[in-house]
Amino acid sequence: MSITDVLSADDIAAALQECQDPDTFEPQKFFQTSGLSKMSASQVKDVFRFIDNDQSGYLDEDELKFFLQKFQSDARELTESETKSLMAAADNDGDGKIGAEEFQEMVHS
Repeated sequence: MSITDVLSADDIAAALQECQDPDTFEPQKFFQTSGLSKMSASQVKDVFRFIDNDQSGYLDEDELKFFLQKFQSDARELTESETKSLMAAADNDGDGKIGAEEFQEMVHS
């Protein structure tokens, strides 16, 4: 699966353009511009599985750091503060990782 199988390449490019500078990544804005927030819950969970590098069923801070690169390989890494902010926004149960349900809830919040 390629991310462009479910999201438009133009929408992804526009979303990445909005957060190309360090510390400008805003999850909700990214989800809206990329089209992720318009997808069904099951489609969002498919994208989650694509982002989940080790297929553990969870996203940890190491995987979140490379979040943007899952949408376009030459995108920048998230800064440490962006990574921690993204984790805090989605980690509802406080276990230090984001599950598929938590990811889907964050995208649609």
